[in-house]
Amino acid sequence: MQTNNKTFKSGFISIIGRPNVGKSTFLNHVVGQKIAIMSDKPQTTRNKVQGVVTTEDSQMIYIDTPGIHKPKHKLGDFMVKSARNTLKEVDVIMFMVNAEEKIGPGDRYIIEMLEHTETPVFLIINKIDLVHPDQLLEIIVSYKNEYDFAEIVPISALNGNNTDRLLDTLKKYLPLGPKYYPDDQVTDHPERFIISELIREKVLHLTREEIPHSVAVIIEKIEREEKRELVNVMATIIVDRDSQKGIVIGKKGVLLKEIGTKARYDIEMLLGSKVFLELWVKVQKDWRNKPGRLKEFGFNDEEY
Repeated sequence: MQTNNKTFKSGFISIIGRPNVGKSTFLNHVVGQKIAIMSDKPQTTRNKVQGVVTTEDSQMIYIDTPGIHKPKHKLGDFMVKSARNTLKEVDVIMFMVNAEEKIGPGDRYIIEMLEHTETPVFLIINKIDLVHPDQLLEIIVSYKNEYDFAEIVPISALNGNNTDRLLDTLKKYLPLGPKYYPDDQVTDHPERFIISELIREKVLHLTREEIPHSVAVIIEKIEREEKRELVNVMATIIVDRDSQKGIVIGKKGVLLKEIGTKARYDIEMLLGSKVFLELWVKVQKDWRNKPGRLKEFGFNDEEY
């Protein structure tokens, strides 16, 4: 999609960082709606999620990546490879860190990766609302000693503090370019993907222990009934052990019903329509280590 504005800027921006630093929260804030799921559990984001922000003079395409961590299975390998490969595709890299946590081995591992890129790197210090302003200088100095960042911007993605300044600064680094997406498009992911993620988010919120990392969600069917203004969604929650199936369903099906109720609300907000959501739970043993299953569930290593 072209634009006649000769001063129009457009480009791709990767958001990288350790798990749980607020990447998805930031993406949802700047896009203005929920397209990336959020949880206090690490490694919530598994795929690259693209969010599109269009203004009169620019279009920014943000790529929210899985948190970079030491992989423990083939799914983890996929997630880290997915994050690393975005560094080759973008105009600006946002390295996001948590203001509450001191620089550590995980951050230095990411900085080592950044040493091999010529792309401008912003240090984004998130969650500044949770620390005293006097602590910021110490945080900035500790990271400046590790890497020569193009810009350093403290923000609170949750409250929106300083995000406008960040967007203005990012725009300066983008090249003149075309409008890649229509003005009203906020993501390049299909409805099926976002719906499956919204369901998975509720499982993350409502379960504990090993369950969150063992879950995948497959959308079996989306069917629209125009006369009733209703969307029927059938989805299967995949776990990798029989014991986990019982936990997700809960006593007399109570937990599965709660997952469905909470997910249906978000899906209705996404689709702007009433939704009938039917959920099933199935066991696929050790699916996170089986390339065939990973591909079937949307984690296609061949893309990278």
